[in-house]
Amino acid sequence: MIVFYGKPGCLTNRKQYAMLRSAGYEPQLVNLLEHPWRVEELETFFGELPVAEWFNPAAPTVKSGSVDPENLDRREALARLVAEPVLIRRPLLASGERRMAGFDPEQLRDRMGIELVPESEPPEACSHPAEGACP
Repeated sequence: MIVFYGKPGCLTNRKQYAMLRSAGYEPQLVNLLEHPWRVEELETFFGELPVAEWFNPAAPTVKSGSVDPENLDRREALARLVAEPVLIRRPLLASGERRMAGFDPEQLRDRMGIELVPESEPPEACSHPAEGACP
């Protein structure tokens, strides 16, 4: 089973979720913004990713510069993400003990064992037309 932590209303997350379904998976959809995150749980999704890649670059406070992921250490970043889940890079995916952040086809295959339909082009960034609609 795949658990898909996404943001309701985000067009990109909707497309990514649909791609998993069209590849034959039935992901369980979880609202990333309402999930009761704990530091220990959230950290498992990031692996060796640099701290800055844990953050959603479209989040208003990241875009405005009031949150600078480049200047946070792991502990500070995790505390900030738990306190403000809108900052978390989406989607987060879990399958058994496997975890990852983002939606990269190679990483899905290599880290999660998930194969997408070859001709599909997964969106990585927010594709919602309204400025700030998917932070």
